Amino acid sequence: MRRKGVSYDAGRVMGGNWRPAFDTKVVHRELEIIKKDLHCNAVRVCGLSIPRLITVAEDALQQGLEVWLSPEMWDRSPRATLGYVTRAAAAAEPLRQRWPDKIVFLVGSELTLFMQGIVKGRNVVQRMRDPKNVAMLRSGGHNRPLNAFLKRANAAVRQVYKGNVSYASLVWEKVDWDLFDCVGVDHYRAARIKDRYIEMLQPAFAHGKPVVITEFGYRSYKGADATTADMAGDIVDYRSVFLHRIPILGWFFRPHLDGSYVRDEELQARSLVDQLETLDHAGVDGGFIMTFVSPISPYDPDPWYDLDMASYSLVRSLAGGKHGTTYPDMAWEPKRSFKAVADFYASH
Repeated sequence: MRRKGVSYDAGRVMGGNWRPAFDTKVVHRELEIIKKDLHCNAVRVCGLSIPRLITVAEDALQQGLEVWLSPEMWDRSPRATLGYVTRAAAAAEPLRQRWPDKIVFLVGSELTLFMQGIVKGRNVVQRMRDPKNVAMLRSGGHNRPLNAFLKRANAAVRQVYKGNVSYASLVWEKVDWDLFDCVGVDHYRAARIKDRYIEMLQPAFAHGKPVVITEFGYRSYKGADATTADMAGDIVDYRSVFLHRIPILGWFFRPHLDGSYVRDEELQARSLVDQLETLDHAGVDGGFIMTFVSPISPYDPDPWYDLDMASYSLVRSLAGGKHGTTYPDMAWEPKRSFKAVADFYASH
């Protein structure tokens, strides 16, 4: 694989900001670790705030990383989404001028589910759970409105941004890839599709363009390799999260998981390396592991409160202002998957 990458969350926003604290010194240090110790040569920068995205992207570019810039404003109308994406592209153009051929702009990510207007539903949860939408997706009825939006977005972005452009698609979205410079697919490998994982990816190679797996990963608990990547496969009790966020009342509620789970970092490490080897043999141009760090999913020695088990991150965040031992300046500790991925990237 030519592009050896990881996703970096600059602040995705759904039910709260997934990166509540944004410290540029921490960002710089984490990108340095991603480059030098994780042995990545590319990073997918995700988030809502355009200033944050540009700050992270500029730092990553200065450190020699290729940047796939992924502005994400979820659950808004096509009109609002188009305006947002166009503004982000305009903000990215000065970076492209300074680092030609080192930045790829993504016009969207899984928009059938994460944007209003393609299938029915006010938010992504409603869209995923509506039985009528399931029937529509099976019939392919989503593809026409999706490609109509992508055509408008591609045209608008290219007016203000002159670099490479792509889209992070779901594997069952039939995208008009003639619009874009490379093919991007978010493709997780759950147990139910493991035997046909590469078969499902084959149509992506038919366009004669580089194929990049823009998102894939595993959680860190026994049985995580048998779950899906969607919200139905999550293990967090979100009622406890909601109650924790209520002022004053939240002091009496602590976020926890929705059942009894056993931590298994080795499963995450083993599964990631196996998938990386599979993708490498399949001939993909690159991949971005989901994700480097998840500050809102801290580790806890008590499995009931160990939100890190529900995270895809390669490092486990530490709560209460604690710092790790491997990197004393960071509020996290590498998981086994960190070393496994680092070894793979260093040798390929």
